[in-house]
Amino acid sequence: MNLSELDRIVGHQGGLNRRLFMAYTAALTSIPFISTACAVQNIKFDKNPFSIGVASGDPDHEGMVLWTKLAPEPLALDGGMPLAASVAVKWEIATDEQMKNIIESDTEVASPELGHTVHVEVKGLKPDRWYWYRFHSGGYTSPVGRTRTMPLPDSTPDKLRFAVTSCQHFEQGLYTAYEQMIADDVDLVFHLGDYIYEYAGNKKRIRTHVGPEIENVAQYRQRYSQYRTDPLLQKMHAMCPWLLTWDDHEFDNNCAGDISEQKGVDKVSFLKRRAAAYQVYYEMMPLRKSCVPNGPHMQLYRQSGFGRLADFLVLDTRQYRTDQPNGDHNKPLNQEALNPNNTLLGKNQKAWMYKSLANSKATWNVLAQQVMMGMVNREHNTQKEARFSMDQWPGYASEKMDIMHYMASRKISNPVVLTGDIHSNWVNELRVDDFKAETPLVATEFVTTSLSSGGNGGEAVKTADSYKSKNNCVKFYNAQRGYILCEVTPKQWVSHFKTVDQVMKPGGKTSVKASFAVNAGNPQAFQL
Repeated sequence: MNLSELDRIVGHQGGLNRRLFMAYTAALTSIPFISTACAVQNIKFDKNPFSIGVASGDPDHEGMVLWTKLAPEPLALDGGMPLAASVAVKWEIATDEQMKNIIESDTEVASPELGHTVHVEVKGLKPDRWYWYRFHSGGYTSPVGRTRTMPLPDSTPDKLRFAVTSCQHFEQGLYTAYEQMIADDVDLVFHLGDYIYEYAGNKKRIRTHVGPEIENVAQYRQRYSQYRTDPLLQKMHAMCPWLLTWDDHEFDNNCAGDISEQKGVDKVSFLKRRAAAYQVYYEMMPLRKSCVPNGPHMQLYRQSGFGRLADFLVLDTRQYRTDQPNGDHNKPLNQEALNPNNTLLGKNQKAWMYKSLANSKATWNVLAQQVMMGMVNREHNTQKEARFSMDQWPGYASEKMDIMHYMASRKISNPVVLTGDIHSNWVNELRVDDFKAETPLVATEFVTTSLSSGGNGGEAVKTADSYKSKNNCVKFYNAQRGYILCEVTPKQWVSHFKTVDQVMKPGGKTSVKASFAVNAGNPQAFQL
């Protein structure tokens, strides 16, 4: 990476001087990545190398990414793999679950530079079809995964069924909700961030992270592998393709661009850690080669579509953002929060998003992103000044209003926002100015609660009433664990908020807490 490239990535955010640029360039050379000179070995394993399962993701109308990782000892820093060995892995894809009608197969290399992961980009499949796949290596065969292609871009599908989830802290709760999600038999899963948490292990919780707070490649690999040992998470990955984006905990809590939440953090060390986090995020997720990171930079924002029924723009609101105004946390919506220079998206991503929305021919246009857009007053005491989350869109209110104005003025078809991060369920009406209830609606926001983060949570009826009474935009609030099941047709979008009564011990039951619908042509959400 040359100096001008580093300038492009981080210079505009933090003003690193030339000495720091040079030090950072040198630091990057110590991070191994893709090698072209490793000899491929056919080795025999003493233990199952497919211990953390298989996955697929980023589907289009003719293919998808198939993923696995060789890890005979998943909790070891090296996964139990010989560090210098590149290993041959055979993959197969079939039209049946029994894998009798194999239509394509080949061999990929699991290299140590990529943590012995495999990313197969399959092409040439038939559109709108289910397929099954598996891997072979060292005398072992992986579980069989199920995946699918999307419909043709110009087709008009009559329905889509998918799940939305986020925030799965391994220590704070069991992944019980995935059991019901598996039974829901969805086409896709959207994971909107906080797939892992970076914190050191806490033995007082129901499960314990292995190791200290993670900072380097080996530790990030170990943490992802530990999360993937969960059998329900493995099964859900094997059920259908996923579309993923990160939030902060895949790297460091409440990070903002190249700015740490902690004061006095050395910027070079911080960005070196970010490079490690981004490398391992790519390694461990079913992402295309277009997402391969370049040091501390990784373009994760991308588009996916389900024919002309729905167009999905997967956003990144962490990597390009300016620092949280007002010192972060819940603060008044003052001039600093309203500063038009504040951005969550950055110039390039925002321009890409606007162009994608303008060119869309879909019935439903969806922003799949991380932090809540609704301008929600978080202060319950009516005698005190209103306070808003500076880490979410209220801290970047001018940009949020710009987006709503663009959607309204361009008459973008049926915009819907999907959000994670906040460990609670919300339905929010979005206007150019959320404080003026008399102005036209632009979009509806559906916010998924956490899958496990925060423990059991609670129904919090009084809190819900408080939020709705003080915020015209809020139509629903609930703080239990769970996910959203979305059912989409050309005429209507329905979001079922599924909640789990218990994640602190086995046996939790999942049920529908509420269902909200939006009719095509009218952004008003109503409860069913």
